[in-house]
Amino acid sequence: MQKHKEEQERMMEQNQKQEGTHKRRVRYKGTHPRSYQEKYKELQPERYADTIEKVIRKGSTPAGMHISICVKEILDFLQIRPGQTGLDATLGYGGHTRQMLGCLEGKGHLYGLDVDPDESWKTAKRLRELGYGEEILSVRLMNFADVDQVAEEAGGFDFVLADLGVSSMQIDNPRRGFSYKTEGPLDLRMNQQKGISAAERLQEISEEELFGMLLENADEPYAKEIAAEIIRTRKRGAKIETTLQLRGAIEAALSFLPAAQQKETWKKSCQRTFQALRIDVNSEYEALYTFLEKLPGVLRPGGRAAILTFHSGEDRLVKKSFKKYQREGLYREIAREAVRPSAEECAKNSRARSTKMRWAVRA
Repeated sequence: MQKHKEEQERMMEQNQKQEGTHKRRVRYKGTHPRSYQEKYKELQPERYADTIEKVIRKGSTPAGMHISICVKEILDFLQIRPGQTGLDATLGYGGHTRQMLGCLEGKGHLYGLDVDPDESWKTAKRLRELGYGEEILSVRLMNFADVDQVAEEAGGFDFVLADLGVSSMQIDNPRRGFSYKTEGPLDLRMNQQKGISAAERLQEISEEELFGMLLENADEPYAKEIAAEIIRTRKRGAKIETTLQLRGAIEAALSFLPAAQQKETWKKSCQRTFQALRIDVNSEYEALYTFLEKLPGVLRPGGRAAILTFHSGEDRLVKKSFKKYQREGLYREIAREAVRPSAEECAKNSRARSTKMRWAVRA
């Protein structure tokens, strides 16, 4: 645990030095910024609160931010009380974390985990500036697959939240390579200092393995065609190193479709292909499986766990795990049906539409 704390402190110090370097405001053509880098007001919410409010009112997510989903539903279920010990297994932008800290009313302790060194230090800094010090909040740069290590330090948890998937600030930043909509390096790693990028993965993968990845990780109906086109591109000596190069290969793979269908179909196939690659390079299913396996052991008797999923693969794993451990007597109660965001929330935040929340109560 000490090693994790030292690693995080080193990361935070490095990022703070980078942040401290003065940068001139990006100039742009026209009356409104278009690219991520040009949206300097959205990237400084503490200075331009009025701009942030306007963007959110329009149903959009400000650049560099993430709007938490199902906050009311989560808090209603977790029933957090002052003095309890809890875990936010996926810290992200810290929206859920802040709400849970508010429920503790300064008594108890909350642990926050994240694997993204670029975003976790920013979130920790924001929360510290709001007055949440080490006495009530501990932030760890680590994967939730290692939840048992944190639980050993904490003595178990009264409540646990895991919000799976990618945060908006990661999707919107072209340097991270999570979106097919803007040009950027095809990276897709949550921690760009570990493992191999999606571009490197595509250079070594076989057509058969890529086909299986697209099916298993994203239920991609055109998995065969996309896998074949990517391998053909590679054999021609052309590289797929950027987001738009991958998008181009997907468009080429689907060129056989009627013209009227192509645009909408390739958009969805791009979303699914990027998702499949992201899950693969970050070993997301393996981490989730391990987390779910350890979850009953880190919850105190009567402890509550809520998990937000964003696609069918994640939801299947959570649903299956909860049912299994209820049969074994480890969970007293589980959600019979997934909890969905309200229509009002989906209207305000389009990224909430695919969300499902499942919960379990420890026996």
